[in-house]
Amino acid sequence: MSEAAELDVTAHPEPPIPVRDEEEHLNPDFIAAVETAIRANDQYGLRELAADLHEADTGDLLETLESEDRASFIRLLGDDFDYTALTEIDEAVRLQLLEELPNDVIAEGLEDLDSDDAVYILEDLDEDDQAAILEGLPYADRAQLQKALDYPEDSAGRRMQSEFIAVAPFWTVGQTIDYMREARDLPDSFYEIYVVDPKFKLLGSVHLDKILRTKRKEKVTSIMEETRQAVLATEDQEETARRFERYNLVSAAVVDENERLVGVLTVDDIVDVIQEEAEEDIRALAGVGDEEISDSVVTIARSRFTWLVVNLGTAILASVVIALFEDTIEAMVALAVLMPIVASMGGNAGTQTMTVAVRGIATQELSARNMLRVLNREVLVSMLNGIALAVLIGITAWLWFSSPGLGIVIGGAIVINMLFAGLSGLLIPIVLDRVNVDPAIASSVFVTTVTDVVGFFAFLGIAALWFGLPL
Repeated sequence: MSEAAELDVTAHPEPPIPVRDEEEHLNPDFIAAVETAIRANDQYGLRELAADLHEADTGDLLETLESEDRASFIRLLGDDFDYTALTEIDEAVRLQLLEELPNDVIAEGLEDLDSDDAVYILEDLDEDDQAAILEGLPYADRAQLQKALDYPEDSAGRRMQSEFIAVAPFWTVGQTIDYMREARDLPDSFYEIYVVDPKFKLLGSVHLDKILRTKRKEKVTSIMEETRQAVLATEDQEETARRFERYNLVSAAVVDENERLVGVLTVDDIVDVIQEEAEEDIRALAGVGDEEISDSVVTIARSRFTWLVVNLGTAILASVVIALFEDTIEAMVALAVLMPIVASMGGNAGTQTMTVAVRGIATQELSARNMLRVLNREVLVSMLNGIALAVLIGITAWLWFSSPGLGIVIGGAIVINMLFAGLSGLLIPIVLDRVNVDPAIASSVFVTTVTDVVGFFAFLGIAALWFGLPL
């Protein structure tokens, strides 16, 4: 190649491969380039591609790579790999990666993370692996992380960040500003300065904007606000998320049982909690447990099997009701054709009400104070929809089988089943919640059972009476 050609190549380097395509999915060309670099053991090429990725993009990339390439990806990136990316991936992928990486490598990676991210990575490991990794950390970091891990699972203490800024009440604004400029171990991002007494009891907080707009000689206590929304470390994370939502918080102090400041929760942590809790409720309603998209076939099958067995039991109960009217069905075959319509409409209506009820319980919008009003509303909604559907289905059955009586029978059954669907869809979640059973998990089985049993019994029973059929 001539010198001029070499200069031309230098002047016009190849553009970097876009990480994501127009639909915001990972670019297949980018994934292929990363895989090629990994399998060629090309450390320089991989760093050129992936060293500067945001941790969310790195997390998506790790989930996309083949399992045998993931550990190699981290090894080749070395110090350029941001372990925060492990908080962005499914639990199954994270555990598989942590099993393949040496404990001393993991410990080195966790040193650079905020405490809340480090705890998130550690909490799913067994105690032996946790202890081995913690042993490789400096004492201060180890004590900090162990304290957070000692709090209950899904508590505010597990989600909090232990890095924060706390100052004495006699400090001035100037001293506080100088401290923030000179200290080396400040959090990466923060929104408030906390004021504590000598025993580290929380006295109040000061927003950064007030610090910047106040003269240096003013004491922090003169601009301090009383901390009204301090979170107890043992408080459930879902309750904490509701507090953030209710009061539009950006951050909140976390205190122990003696009101001593132990950490801080920020809105980015709470967004993750809200998403996690919402996904948990959605999966529970469908009876799929806590499975992830990356779980194995055996794991998923096992998690779903329990509720499928429970549903099998309820289906048998519905079949028993049908068997009671065996002679009735034999006398009029049209009943067998129309039975699924009654059960299906009731099941769908019950699921609608149940979903609203479970959400209301989860967000604490449904309480003893307004339960009667909501119950009256659901009864009226069920009656209105039941009557409208009864007319539609009744006319359809009349024209289909040339029997106006059959239209009246199925219409009456629809109204009855819709009414029971509304009642059961609301009352079953409430009762389950009162007896400390998660309504998101158990409600659907019971609601479906009620609508199937009531629907079949009402339809076949009314038909037997109306047409004088044998029971």
